[in-house]
Amino acid sequence: MGETEESEPVTVVFTWDVKPGREREFEEWADGIHQAAKRHSGHEGATWLRAEGSRHRYYTVLNFADQERLDRWLDSAERKQWLDRLGGLARERRHGTSGLETWFSLPGEAVPAPSKIKMIIVTFGAVYPLSIVLQAFVAPQTQAWPLALRALTFPVIIVPLLTLLVMPGLSRMFRRWLYPAGRTHRPARPGR
Repeated sequence: MGETEESEPVTVVFTWDVKPGREREFEEWADGIHQAAKRHSGHEGATWLRAEGSRHRYYTVLNFADQERLDRWLDSAERKQWLDRLGGLARERRHGTSGLETWFSLPGEAVPAPSKIKMIIVTFGAVYPLSIVLQAFVAPQTQAWPLALRALTFPVIIVPLLTLLVMPGLSRMFRRWLYPAGRTHRPARPGR
């Protein structure tokens, strides 16, 4: 693995299909594995979501500083012991994600993306300050460049910043507003 890949944050989404009537047991288990994961190097947070309605589905959005440290946690003896404790209580499915799809939505139909106006507000709040910084510090340095090259500067800088740093942080910061607890899903006990 190259040095660039190692330094990129990584997000993995897990879907848990829990046996009906065993949700409380699963939530206790989820709290335990969440606490264990927090002690591992590179752990940058996890969000637990529970689908509303008759479905017995939970989601975990797990963030690590890089792929190597995520792999160490996923392959650790401690995590394997926690998975062994499930004992048929739930079935795990893993979805690797990166980039724009992690900004506002989770895989699966039970947890829809926030309203378009909320996505616009958060995205504007991310892009506007970056645009000011670019206009103040980068644009003056590129005035002599051909138009096509100057125009390319903005997306080359903004898109990686938004994808890797700004939007994951803003999405976590505004999660309760983006995904109101009573409407489409509610957070499960772990991570509260």
